Amino acid sequence: MATIEAPRRRPMVGKFYVTMAAIFVAIAFGGFFETYWLQIAQGTFTGSPMMHLHGLLFSLWTVFFLSQALLVANGKIKKHRAWGLLGISLATAMLFTGLAVTIEGLQARLDLGYGDGARAFTIVPVTAVLLFAGFVAAAVVNLKRPEWHKRQMLLATTALLQAAVARFFFLAATGGGPGLRPGLAPPLPIERTMVPVSLVVLLIVAAMVHDWRSQGRVHPAYWWGFGVTIAVQVLRLVVGYSDAWYRFTDFLLAF
Repeated sequence: MATIEAPRRRPMVGKFYVTMAAIFVAIAFGGFFETYWLQIAQGTFTGSPMMHLHGLLFSLWTVFFLSQALLVANGKIKKHRAWGLLGISLATAMLFTGLAVTIEGLQARLDLGYGDGARAFTIVPVTAVLLFAGFVAAAVVNLKRPEWHKRQMLLATTALLQAAVARFFFLAATGGGPGLRPGLAPPLPIERTMVPVSLVVLLIVAAMVHDWRSQGRVHPAYWWGFGVTIAVQVLRLVVGYSDAWYRFTDFLLAF
């Protein structure tokens, strides 16, 4: 008697990107848990409506990135592309809210008397959100080149994680507390932001290692992304303490 074999389930492809996306979600929500989400639940968070919108959009992006990775991994390419239009709108909104919150934070720190220290630190969030936007724009340009597109979207998401990783260091240094968050503390010198940024760069290195092990080479998208990310960190140190940057922050405050 002939036996009927059960249909084999299609193996999930792209597991690495699903795993990385899940790690990104954990970092994003973990980093902001005590300084944002928990404070909201306890009623101790003090922030503007724009700050809440900013937090919602940036958190939503990591979930969106994970959902998109899952769609591709399960072969649902049409759905992935359809939802991609939402991603473009979301990224655009994130660019503007990110800059708005940065300007708001700069003004608040100037009001507290932090002066040029506040002006210098502003280069960190400004370049982070521009780095994110740049990688997303590159990914959109490469929609028909999936090997470039998916890597550039991963790179874009790593740019967002710098603030979340920095929150872990902030909590380790301060011990946390009701209503306590970095925006209410003295701004860090730019060089002290290099450690959390370096940990984020390690996520890019992990992706490069995966390429090398799975394909025998590192895709050019990662080389470009790694180089640009490092260049931005150097730019922060070179430009952040300059008079030209201080004048630029005055320009930002005019908005």
